[in-house]
Amino acid sequence: MGNIRIKVACIQNHATLDENANVAWLFERVREAAAQGVEFACLPEYGTCFGRSGGGFELGARDEAAHPVLVRMRELASQTGLWLMTGSLAISTSDGRISNRAFMISPDGEITARYDKIHLFDVDLAGKESYRESDTVSPGDRAVVADIGKARVGMTICYDIRFPELYRRLAKAGADILTIPAAFTRKTGSAHWHVLVRSRAIETGSYVLATGQCGEDEEGKLQRYGHSLIVTPWGEVLADAGPEPGMIMAELDLAKVGDARRMVPALRHDRDYRLHEPRALAAE
Repeated sequence: MGNIRIKVACIQNHATLDENANVAWLFERVREAAAQGVEFACLPEYGTCFGRSGGGFELGARDEAAHPVLVRMRELASQTGLWLMTGSLAISTSDGRISNRAFMISPDGEITARYDKIHLFDVDLAGKESYRESDTVSPGDRAVVADIGKARVGMTICYDIRFPELYRRLAKAGADILTIPAAFTRKTGSAHWHVLVRSRAIETGSYVLATGQCGEDEEGKLQRYGHSLIVTPWGEVLADAGPEPGMIMAELDLAKVGDARRMVPALRHDRDYRLHEPRALAAE
């Protein structure tokens, strides 16, 4: 990548059901980032509307063509002149579920890539904490690499982080930067988040921009971990947003992607192999 550098930002918020307030806060941070020379800004998973309503989650789902937040995000990118990764929005689908969809928006306000979350969060945690994302979300089936001019970006969302083969495919397809908008629970985040984010960077020799939500609802039941991270291809944490709303920024030296992949060329060392299951020795 020569001496190409790009200034990036991860914007971490405490999203609620007040979509207008969430959007206003996020947009103000994006404008601040642009004023400080940021060229690529990333938002969290469901950062514009997220909370419990009745027995389930309220995510502000609409059709893509009529989604007012997406329209405003396109206008924001055009006004600020930066690349904007939207985090994810809830997009209505024909089967009655939604797509958990991330968009890449150019400085001209054009949507240049879409990614639907592939791996869905169907888990049972300790303390009767259970999630069934597949009840309401339709999974995607395509890995996506977006071109943002100075770099190529592999787009993923939250639970995808536990499936390293996806990130390997993105890196092999030319991704220099991997994005992971998320709303990790505090329970899983405190145990796994830093390890997983750094692992995906190290395994692929890529920069990782992992942008999360933070905070909890009024009842303390919906707890998000925060700690948005910017991590180098060598696994070093350049910035950690901690547990509160805020913004982290860093200048990425894209030459370090090539350096890491030359020093540890694991992406070129795949081998075919079979799983061997030894049979028990017959009794004599």
